[in-house]
Amino acid sequence: MYNLLKGKRGIIFGALNSSSIAWKVAEKAHEEGAIFTLTNTPVAMRFGEINELAANCNNAEIIPADATNIDDLENLISKSMEVLGGKLDFILHSIGMSLNVRKGRTYDDLDYNYFMKTLDISSLSFHKVIQVARKMDAMNEWGSIVALSYIAAQRTLYGYNDMADAKAILESIARSFGYIYGRDKKVRINTISQSPTRTTAGSGVKGIDGLIDFTDRMSPLGNADAAECADFCIVLFSDLSRKITMQNIYHDGGFSSMGMSYKAMNQYNKSFDNPDEILKD
Repeated sequence: MYNLLKGKRGIIFGALNSSSIAWKVAEKAHEEGAIFTLTNTPVAMRFGEINELAANCNNAEIIPADATNIDDLENLISKSMEVLGGKLDFILHSIGMSLNVRKGRTYDDLDYNYFMKTLDISSLSFHKVIQVARKMDAMNEWGSIVALSYIAAQRTLYGYNDMADAKAILESIARSFGYIYGRDKKVRINTISQSPTRTTAGSGVKGIDGLIDFTDRMSPLGNADAAECADFCIVLFSDLSRKITMQNIYHDGGFSSMGMSYKAMNQYNKSFDNPDEILKD
């Protein structure tokens, strides 16, 4: 513990259960001295264990909210400032869901009503959160807003489906709003492009186990897990990153800069009929 967030206030979206990155962020933020409210949709809360998390974080207030609904967001932010005793210093947007993925619809056979819901939930909600916070003047100067993204926003990864489009929009929102909010209030907005992580949402992606194995073999440092992502979120919330904004930062063990690793090539070559093809060096 370094007291990196001592005296800071925030809102954490998306904690569902102990495998959630948002759950890990909440635990780490509490350890580092922050006070915050927790929020998720009422439906998600019924399936989650958020009360346990709140109890472990100094009885943090839980405020249900649909992040796609402006009225809910206004109520969430207003009540958070009231409960926490002032303006906010950080917000975590850890929200993502695709009905096309859940229903097994492939990218070349999307249901467009589902597609629009994917965009609204997974990326436009980020814009709504920021816009409402700005209009309510809810953020302190040098505050930090962070959303979780994935490399599929830039590169095609099999099975990630329409979530790739949502993540691309999410990152664009961080850049566009990052300029406006930074210019006016010194508020920083960034996205973290995290390694594939076996969260409740991530587990719904087709082939997630193979993807996690592949990226771990490709990354010189190996995959970053949820707890390590939480550590990085804390750094972006803290004053140590005051001049970082409008960035999509890869937190993936180096995967995003790799072409082919020895481990991945060796595994690939094992499928050859001729064992002499296996790389030795």
